[in-house]
Amino acid sequence: MDILLAIVAIALVLGIAFLMSNDKRNIPVKGIGIMLLIQFALTWFMFNTDIGQTIIIGISNVFSKLIEFGMSGVNFVFGGLAFENPDNPQVFFLNVLLIIVFFATILSVLTHFKILPIIIKYVGGFISKITGLPKIESFNAVNSMFFGQSEALIAIKSQFHRLTDNRLYIVSASAMGSVSASIVGAYMEIIPPQYVLVAIPLNMFSALILASIIAPVKVEDEDDEVDVKNVSQSKSVFEAMANGALDGGRIALIVAAMLIAFLASLEMVNWVIGAVASGWTLEELLGYALAPITFLMGVAPGELVSAGSFMGTKIITNEFVAMSQFMEVSGDLSEKTVGIVSVFLTSFANFSSIGIIAGTVAGIDSEKGKTISSFGMKLLIGATLASILSATIAGMFL
Repeated sequence: MDILLAIVAIALVLGIAFLMSNDKRNIPVKGIGIMLLIQFALTWFMFNTDIGQTIIIGISNVFSKLIEFGMSGVNFVFGGLAFENPDNPQVFFLNVLLIIVFFATILSVLTHFKILPIIIKYVGGFISKITGLPKIESFNAVNSMFFGQSEALIAIKSQFHRLTDNRLYIVSASAMGSVSASIVGAYMEIIPPQYVLVAIPLNMFSALILASIIAPVKVEDEDDEVDVKNVSQSKSVFEAMANGALDGGRIALIVAAMLIAFLASLEMVNWVIGAVASGWTLEELLGYALAPITFLMGVAPGELVSAGSFMGTKIITNEFVAMSQFMEVSGDLSEKTVGIVSVFLTSFANFSSIGIIAGTVAGIDSEKGKTISSFGMKLLIGATLASILSATIAGMFL
């Protein structure tokens, strides 16, 4: 029964994307089919085979060790405050967000030595070859698994003159449907690591699938080049480390500021709702609104509203707000619901991302920035559908 409901959910997601498509005749059906098969095979392998489980455990252990290294730096600066009571939300900034600094430093160094750019280029090229999608879009999708929305788009700024409106939609959707590797460690401190690790590649393919349906593209070879020569401006490894640390600190502060703003705003909205309709909250309203789709995704009947509330909170605020609330009750939910919600939350698909992406693109090309703003809501819907698709596929194998 759960498999049947999941198939209905997938068909519904793809159907909505088809209705939104601005070029239904040129949808790359073959490429989309291949990516769906990859998602099914990858999820089955990671969740249902001993080798897949070993890989997940191995990668989780690597991240745990990196987090341990990062916490040694936090502990030195803050004198052990972070370790006094790890579950105390008052040290959330120390235990979770400051880990971003170390991860951003590692990414910066790997980029300086051109290790990541070369891996991303060739993995993107492989995806382009097997799916028939353009190289720039494939490269950007893989790049978005490692770098944040702004960084991923800036990495292809030299190719922006090649991007039509449809191509611009696809690269923007990939950026919104992804996460940054620099904050993966922070996610893994809040929700189960195995679901974060599976969500990253699933969301990459889901974003490409939905964006390719909504805004199909077909390009000639001369309009499809990827250049990774000047991806790092650092002159030495020490400059790369310094730049990465500063970027990580900036991200951590931005996330902290957004958490303060969004959680305070959410509390205010709930106060207003409570004054009008006693006992109700925005999260509950969102939960009931999204309950039908969570049912199709495979969430247990008794947990539909709860799951929907976290999903809705993530869309209107951001993933950290939803994760922090989800962490408090995840122990009371079934393993399948935890997996489905965790995968859904692991992406940048929310309202605030529209402004981030539009601002980044405007900084590169003002006219294209206006284009992004004009289809901002369409971008959010597409990225949210991608999150639903990823979470549904994950749920089929839990």
